[in-house]
Amino acid sequence: MIAMSVPPVVAPAQAEAADLVGRWEGALNVGGTSLPLVIRVEAGGQVFMDSPAQNARGIPVTELSETGGVVRFTVPVAHGRFEGARSADGQTWTGAWSQGAASLPLILTRAATGAEPAGPARPQTPVPPFPYPAEDVTFRNEGAGITLAGILTLPEGDGPFPAVVLLTGSGAQDRDETIFDHKPFAVWADALTRRGVAVLRYDDRGVGGSGGGTTEDTSADFAADAAAAIAFLRTRSEIDPARIGLMGHSEGGMTAPLAVSEGAPAAFVVMIAGQAVSGADIITEQAARLAEASGAAPDQVAEARRVQGEVMAAVVRNKDDGAAAARDAEAVLIAAGQSPAQAQAGLRLLSSPWYRWFAAHDPAPALAGLHVPLLAIYGGKDLQVPADQNAEALARIQPMAEIVVLPGLNHLMQTAGTGLPGEYGTITESLAPEAISTVTDWVVRVTGARP
Repeated sequence: MIAMSVPPVVAPAQAEAADLVGRWEGALNVGGTSLPLVIRVEAGGQVFMDSPAQNARGIPVTELSETGGVVRFTVPVAHGRFEGARSADGQTWTGAWSQGAASLPLILTRAATGAEPAGPARPQTPVPPFPYPAEDVTFRNEGAGITLAGILTLPEGDGPFPAVVLLTGSGAQDRDETIFDHKPFAVWADALTRRGVAVLRYDDRGVGGSGGGTTEDTSADFAADAAAAIAFLRTRSEIDPARIGLMGHSEGGMTAPLAVSEGAPAAFVVMIAGQAVSGADIITEQAARLAEASGAAPDQVAEARRVQGEVMAAVVRNKDDGAAAARDAEAVLIAAGQSPAQAQAGLRLLSSPWYRWFAAHDPAPALAGLHVPLLAIYGGKDLQVPADQNAEALARIQPMAEIVVLPGLNHLMQTAGTGLPGEYGTITESLAPEAISTVTDWVVRVTGARP
């Protein structure tokens, strides 16, 4: 899944050619779904990217240049870059967007600035007025020297209330974990708050109102942010400090137990499509499952698994050396038949600190060491964190965990057809009702919340 969100605090690009100024529009084909992208080159030299379907706007673009008729730019927060030929009339850039191991065709055409089309219907997104207070808040991660911003929703009535901190999945995301106009964290917060549980959700580092956000950040840093969120809630008189839990989706599901293992005083943990095996194993299996669901022949699926596995082995082997990870991964990809240009497309992400940490990290010790109630839910059609791979591993690692596999749901906990990421934006449902009830019923039972 291509994950992008609102900007970190990094220097935007300075356009090197005045005639690049303007609005450039195009779309990526992601698993059969069109993902519109907009590049805005401003007269003052600043450059930004918008991803309207993901409600992500103002993402800083760096290193914009045109040399010999070739336009290049980088989007650090997305670990992505573009390179394409400029047409003779200067109105079109034809090239490729590279992110991770993927390289997708992208044509950007100069367009007049105008109103954006209305987004798709998302009937589950909560809209005010709400029957509970929602407060904009900030809190500090003093160890990192950053301030994080979010929303705290409080149930009606007198506290102190139990509370949940929501942790997003991979990629810089906003407090609602917005993707394709879905706002699952807003839906989770509304459902839990109506059941008597306070909810804190916040922008990731460098997103929205939150500070920080660098290419050096890893999941360990995000675990420290989760601990800071709990520390903040413990200062609030409306919150019962003994009933604060962590609830994470995808990477956030791995981050939550990690935070507890490092001392965060969580009273319970909820993992939504959270991994129970190493990042290398997740990414390898993900490549194979996506290929199979996309119609690849069995031998092609096996080859995808083999190549991805060897790339992951190269990354893990060089987890402390980005240059060596890139060099060894490139050799694997070229040996598998990719051209040097194709192989190099994803090396920036593969060699990044976040990717190397994620690939090498084994969540088993943190999970085994949990001594608080743990709920883990998985979608039966999840191709990104497969249920059979992770639910079975978690059952072995943490026998006391309550594990629920919900048939027919994808990685976002939507009722799905194939489970492919290309469906995420086409499905009207943001969260399946059975996922909402499974989680909220469990949290209410564990915390003793009163509606």
